[in-house]
Amino acid sequence: MAVRAEPASFRDPAGRVFYVDGEVLRGLGPGAADDWRALVATEFFGRFVGAGKICETEEASQRDDWALVLRHERIPFVSYPYEWSFAMLRDAALLHLEILRAALDEGLTTKDGSAYNLQWRGAAPVFIDIGSFEPARDGEPWAGYRQFCQTMLYPLMAQAHLGVDFQPWLRAAVDGIEPAQMRRLLGGGRRFKAGVLKHVHLHDAVQSRNAGESTRAVRAELREAGFGAELRKATVGAIDKLVQRLDWQPPASHWSGYQQTCTYSDEDRAAKAAFVDSALSTVDGLVLDLGANDGTYSRIAARHAKYVVAVESDAAVVDGLYRRLRADGEKRILPLVMDLADPSPGIGWRGRERASFEQRAGQADAVLALAVVHHLAIGRNVPLPEIVDWLAALGRRVVVEFVEPDDPMARRLLANKPEGLFADYRRDAFEKLFAERFTVERREQRSTRTLYCGLSRG
Repeated sequence: MAVRAEPASFRDPAGRVFYVDGEVLRGLGPGAADDWRALVATEFFGRFVGAGKICETEEASQRDDWALVLRHERIPFVSYPYEWSFAMLRDAALLHLEILRAALDEGLTTKDGSAYNLQWRGAAPVFIDIGSFEPARDGEPWAGYRQFCQTMLYPLMAQAHLGVDFQPWLRAAVDGIEPAQMRRLLGGGRRFKAGVLKHVHLHDAVQSRNAGESTRAVRAELREAGFGAELRKATVGAIDKLVQRLDWQPPASHWSGYQQTCTYSDEDRAAKAAFVDSALSTVDGLVLDLGANDGTYSRIAARHAKYVVAVESDAAVVDGLYRRLRADGEKRILPLVMDLADPSPGIGWRGRERASFEQRAGQADAVLALAVVHHLAIGRNVPLPEIVDWLAALGRRVVVEFVEPDDPMARRLLANKPEGLFADYRRDAFEKLFAERFTVERREQRSTRTLYCGLSRG
């Protein structure tokens, strides 16, 4: 029986997440086991699990090295905050606060406030860090406040107040944005924007003032000042109202109307949809839709697949897609923000704490790569052999579209490149490479674009 520890769970000395035969288990020490028993005795826990807002969890068979072992439901696809859109991060933050407020009402709190405590079932966030709950203690503020600010509140502020995409920042720093960094960004007149004075400037000042004091001394000071349960609830309630006020409306972008402005006619577009639908008709597992744009083909894939991960580089397009999926109650399509030429790497401790996109994807049942190859090959100078190898590593079945050099969209990309630089970007060259790695099951040419469905040879 192979046991594999979850690399991201090492930070909690009271427990550890690990995998055995496909099951997600959590080992708890004696104190954490007591916290679990207190949690399951509450009313809110069962209510939130029943509503799908907290991951399903049950006690599992005992192991000698732990006081108690829990079994969690398996999330269809693990994603990280630097792959979420603004509305996704805000909804995750609001769920975290909703759960915290309910816990406080029954005498519990959460010792963490990290965005990594949440995952997704399609367009629905779910809280997964069961080991985070513990009894609330008199005179103590919310222990997860700093993590919440750094991984959720500050990124939301950066986008809402400054129009700055937060994803690159969170990807570069696994612990999020420091108060001092945020303070420099939101100085001058910006300090009067919603929440900035209290949660950025005051937070940084208090943190600097208490840098030389122990946590125990700070807690004693708060108790003497009369910090109690009601003030803690009021503080969390105020943060919740602030997060609800923060907003960012996706601006119009080059890709937001791509389905309408690309060179396909209505007839070609219908034929392309039929090709994709037929190619995926026997797929019943995970589908990766790379370059998903507005999710048109992700929705077709979801007719057959158990789960679809829709990857798109334009954060505004992903945000719009997420809002539509959320309105539809879609729980089988997960939209993610990611540059396919620079996908999420492994980050954190030893580069393993948060796995790379390719590690998490494994080899999917199918991959859609529609109108992607020319952007990678011409727009980002990725050689065709590299692209084909990449597709073969990602999926057993691949549906790919090759856009010829004389297509208007390809010509637009080539116009910014030196003459003759992409002489090997030809359909015959692509077909030769593709046939070396895939058995071509179907091929259909429409104008200057050709669709292929291939089954990996190995």
